[in-house]
Amino acid sequence: MAVGNFSTANQTYRMLMGNGLIYSVPRFQRDYSWSDEEWDDLWRDIENVLSPEGESAHYMGYLVLQSRDSKNFDIIDGQQRLTTLSIIVLAVLSNLQKLIENGQEPENNKRRQEQLRNSLIGYLDPVTLIAKSKLNLNRNNDNLYQNYLVPLQQAPRRNLKATEHQMRKAFEWWQNQTGSSFRTGEELAGFIDRLTDKLFFTVITVSDELNAYKVFETLNARGVKLSSTDLLKNYLFSVVHAQNQDEHELANLENQWEQLVGKLGSESFPDFLRTHWNSRNRFLRHSELFKRIRDQIRERGQVFDLIRKMQTDVDTYVALSKPEDELWTTDQRNFIGELRMFNVRQVYPLLLAGFRKFTPQEFTSLLKAVSIISFRYNVISNNPTNEQERIYNQLAEKIESQNLSGRDSLEELRPLYVHDRDFKHAFSNKILKTTQSRNKRVARYILVKLEQHLSGNELDIDSDRFNLEHIMPENLSDNWSQISDLDHEMFVYRLGNLCLLLTGQNREIGNQGFDQKRIIYQNSEFHHVRRVAEENYFWDTSRIDQTQQWMSAQATSIWRISQFDR
Repeated sequence: MAVGNFSTANQTYRMLMGNGLIYSVPRFQRDYSWSDEEWDDLWRDIENVLSPEGESAHYMGYLVLQSRDSKNFDIIDGQQRLTTLSIIVLAVLSNLQKLIENGQEPENNKRRQEQLRNSLIGYLDPVTLIAKSKLNLNRNNDNLYQNYLVPLQQAPRRNLKATEHQMRKAFEWWQNQTGSSFRTGEELAGFIDRLTDKLFFTVITVSDELNAYKVFETLNARGVKLSSTDLLKNYLFSVVHAQNQDEHELANLENQWEQLVGKLGSESFPDFLRTHWNSRNRFLRHSELFKRIRDQIRERGQVFDLIRKMQTDVDTYVALSKPEDELWTTDQRNFIGELRMFNVRQVYPLLLAGFRKFTPQEFTSLLKAVSIISFRYNVISNNPTNEQERIYNQLAEKIESQNLSGRDSLEELRPLYVHDRDFKHAFSNKILKTTQSRNKRVARYILVKLEQHLSGNELDIDSDRFNLEHIMPENLSDNWSQISDLDHEMFVYRLGNLCLLLTGQNREIGNQGFDQKRIIYQNSEFHHVRRVAEENYFWDTSRIDQTQQWMSAQATSIWRISQFDR
């Protein structure tokens, strides 16, 4: 199927490698990194698909190719799988070579070896023994692959790069696995013959890097994680390489790149790059990012400048998801924790800009303000984030380019501050289904903040001394016969039906009726719980609604930016 500048097709491994095409891993694409864990998983899949009662085929996932012409294709995503499959074929060729040297059907096994090599690997020049391969690897892997693995020469064990050691180990692993499983040339050749027809890929072919990046964005949005990071790396490194052949400079750049990727850990590199970019430039969506970088980063100096600026931001970016990070003061740690709890990341470009430009005190004020705004705007009001994201970006750009002060920056956030009237209305009707862990934590947070507001005492939201109590219980007993199923469904997770209760009391009280609960509530150490007992002689939907309206009035005082009152 062809659509615009890319096409898709399902192809077996035989169809891929037996069609006379040449596949190349771009020079700066990531190195071979599969280990025995991935090899063993693949071997189990192969055993399953080749067994008589196994699946008819095994799906190897997406393979993204960029066409240079009708014969040569760059492997944008899928190099680990294609390299491993090539190594499997070479391991079988090596085992056939052993049979030939041991005099086991030498003529037949020689023909089998040549047939497999020509159809799946390429051919060896009969004079020079130089490989003419269907597959070419990146700059760190191709030497070992072409000069040792393809011609079946003994690979050295010393003076190899780590990735070359991994490839040598892969070859030996598959050599042992196939050699112990298939004893004759017929069995070895039959293994490859069946395997190449039972492994299939979804092959996506694109015309250039921009289309490849769009494919990555589409597939990543559907939960298929592809290496858009590698695509970007390959572009940036190609810019440097085209303007300077200095391998030392490239090695330095690669070291800086790997440090960035290493620091990000489980964080998504494309998400970090977009956040970094939007903290300094006009707002971009993911789909626009690669094109803008390709348009603006054309000189080697620009590449190094981009890397340096990313290095400036990467530690801050990672720490924004880690309230415990030593980068933060005690006050900052609390606000970072709230933003993580609220799951609000649209503000990250603004926070990167503020951290770079503001004093620690100004940055703390910014954190406090965006936490309050996030609670009002996102958590309680559930407002759309598109406009919010743009305002945050516009402010980040002003801080970066105009050196806006901390106080003036806060004023720019006024449009995102939900008005008291609207906030109270949203809060009065808020439902937090506490069967979800995030909602449960947010509910605890709200009640802890309410209790601190009433009593002036500090509480630890993570304390195991107290639990959430559903006054009207989640599971109704006969004690609650006056509550209809519909009312229970609509009101049990309303904020007005929730309170804090000491852990032991919470277990003891269970789903007793309100009369029994009220006796315990009257002696609670929590102000809000005592108020529930003092002001209510029965508990139904009207009392939940009334209580939540009172809570909403308290909330306007708790989550308030005084600067916006003027």
